[in-house]
Amino acid sequence: MYRIANASQYLAITGCLIADIKIAKKSWVFPWQSCTILDISPVNYTFNVQAMSAEKLPFILPAVFTIGPKTDELECLLKYARLLSAHHQSSNHVNDLVQGIIEGETRVLAASMTMEQIFKGTKEFKKQVFDHVQLELNQFGLLIYNANVKQLVDVPGHEYFSYLGQKTQMEAANQARVDVAEARMKGEIGSKTREGETLQNAAKIDAETKVIATRRKGEGRREEIKVAAELKIFENQREAEVAEANSELATKKASLKNYAEVAEVEAAKAVALREAELQKEVEVLNALTMTEKLKAEHLSKASVEYEIKVQEANWGLYQKQKIADAILFEKEKEAEAQKAMAEAAQFARKQAADAQLYAKMKEAEGIMALGQAQATYLRTLLDSLGGDYVALRDYLMINGGVFQEMAKINGEAVRGLQPKISVWTTGAEGGHSSDGGAAVAMKEVAGVYKMLPPLFRTVQEQTGMQPPAWMGSLANQDS
Repeated sequence: MYRIANASQYLAITGCLIADIKIAKKSWVFPWQSCTILDISPVNYTFNVQAMSAEKLPFILPAVFTIGPKTDELECLLKYARLLSAHHQSSNHVNDLVQGIIEGETRVLAASMTMEQIFKGTKEFKKQVFDHVQLELNQFGLLIYNANVKQLVDVPGHEYFSYLGQKTQMEAANQARVDVAEARMKGEIGSKTREGETLQNAAKIDAETKVIATRRKGEGRREEIKVAAELKIFENQREAEVAEANSELATKKASLKNYAEVAEVEAAKAVALREAELQKEVEVLNALTMTEKLKAEHLSKASVEYEIKVQEANWGLYQKQKIADAILFEKEKEAEAQKAMAEAAQFARKQAADAQLYAKMKEAEGIMALGQAQATYLRTLLDSLGGDYVALRDYLMINGGVFQEMAKINGEAVRGLQPKISVWTTGAEGGHSSDGGAAVAMKEVAGVYKMLPPLFRTVQEQTGMQPPAWMGSLANQDS
């Protein structure tokens, strides 16, 4: 059938007449081909990546990645079709794959940077994370369309960013207090300056007033007193504020001075302690030096004697060791020779056994071949005789000379008895007659023939063999 993909889809076709994978928007799909629809719509993946800085400080990096197949290159679509076409983009398989890549690259990058570098260079840190993640996603044909990394968050139990914010707030509050104190000081100085100018202008006005208007002297006096009182009140207020500021400044100066003095004392004590430690180490080294010197002076002679005795002992041990090595070498050679002779004898026995086994095998093969030939011979004779077993047995006995051998054996037995047989033919009345003598002789021969059936029956009863067919057959005993 003819398949057409949607705007956000591609067709991945495999099968007959296609070498690998065919990527197309529309195409014919034949019965011996398979077609898979690839959805290239980007998908949002939200993660909370846990990482750790170079100082072993853990933090959480919330991130949202928009990832989808890269459509501007055919090779990327082929990679995506090979590796991820069986899974939907929002499936757990693809989600775990993307999450594993992002977490791995983020942790590796964060482990090489301090927390201060990550916090101050957040933009550069994000860019490096995106670059490393995109490099890993290229092998799956995926592209990061958009990525948004939120502010770094503390891991529960590790409030680094919280304490850092409190530190910043305290520094800002202290700086604000200092600015307020400086503004107050400038206000007091300006107030005093304005007061002086006010007094100068007032005196000038008073002089001009006395010269110009005597009649209003009383009114001016009253005004002057009033103004003086107000000025006095204002001056007192300003002096009180200045005194308060001076008190706070003196307190801070005293505190700083005390801190500086304590630091100087601690530094001096530390220097003294370090000097004492160095002096102690020097004394210890001097004592060790004297000890080594005394050891060298008192033990040098003993060491020389000890070395001489050691060399003599080593020489004796070396000679004994060489003698033992020679004896051991001779024993090893004798053992090797015995082993070689034993191996040669074993090899000879093995060859003889193999030869006997081979002869037995060949003999067995000859017997088997002879048996097979005899079986073939008997089968051929039996087929020729029409399957008559009795005729086959008679033929084999005649061919094998069984009857001749039986006659020979019986003749030898009778000859051993040395019988004396006489046949007299006297005719009808015991006389000599040619016709009568022949009749008597034939009668004797007939007697011999009458003896054969009992003989054959005896042979049959003892051996189970029937007489040859040409000699007749034995009648049933009952009949």
